[in-house]
This record gives sequence, structure tokens and C-alpha cells, in this order.
Amino acid sequence: MKNALKYLFLFLGLLSTTILQAQEQAKPQVEMAEVLHQNGKIYLVVLVLLTIFAGVLFMLIRIERKLNHLEKERK
Repeated sequence: MKNALKYLFLFLGLLSTTILQAQEQAKPQVEMAEVLHQNGKIYLVVLVLLTIFAGVLFMLIRIERKLNHLEKERK
């Protein structure tokens, strides 16, 4: 059992280092984010993402309230 855990942690460690190395090699290819930041359009992107997230959160809260109301009626 201890050997299996040791090999699992070793595998996960090697996997994470491989992923980190792949991300370091991919850094120079992110020119679009730099261009958006230079033009000030990155704030528009963040605003749109926050608006979408707030809308989804609002809908989930509304659905939860409706479900609670229906559960109370059923009892």
C-alpha cells in the first residue's frame, strides 16, 4: 500500500513538472493579451466576463429560491 502511494505521488509530481514546463514554453505565444492590455480593451473583456458570471449566479439563486418554495408547498 505504501509503495502504491509512493508511486502515485511520484507520477503526479512528474506530471505537474511536465505541465509547468509546457506552460513556460507557451508564454511567448500570448500576444493577444498584451495587445488588449495596451489598447485598454482588456477591461472590457473583464467587464463582459464579470457580467456573464453575475448573470449565471443570479439565475442560480433564483432557481434555488423557486425550488425551496416548491418544496415547502409540497410538504
